Amino acid sequence: MAHELSSRANGFVEMAYVGQTPWHGLGQSLTEGASIEEWKKQAGMDWSINQAKVQFQSAKGALSAFDGNQVLFRSDTKQPLSIVSDDYKIVQPGEVLEFFKDLVGNAGMVLETAGVLFGGRRFSSFTFDFKFTIFNFYSINSNYT
Repeated sequence: MAHELSSRANGFVEMAYVGQTPWHGLGQSLTEGASIEEWKKQAGMDWSINQAKVQFQSAKGALSAFDGNQVLFRSDTKQPLSIVSDDYKIVQPGEVLEFFKDLVGNAGMVLETAGVLFGGRRFSSFTFDFKFTIFNFYSINSNYT
């Protein structure tokens, strides 16, 4: 099974964890209680999703707009992520971690892993408190949260 973790041009793997090293041996090790800001940076979730109107060039060379659609792309690499309708609600990578801020800060839960998959098309995070487990998974094309 492939891990599908995103890697940057400099070799940085967009994944962070606390505790035992994951099966794939990749990512940055953090200490329990690290801030959400540190998680964003070390998990590679410190970029944003930008959007632009979709345009295309016809066979004759004319540039046309694809009305009602947007292309989503990474702010850091400018890599395209998906084409969505104008009504699509963007969830930023860091927002996935913000979901856990109160749970980790006030409810005694432990953020265990977070990362970016498929070049930024998906984000994941995992937390537990020995009674409950929450796996938060967000996909650009379908929302699994």
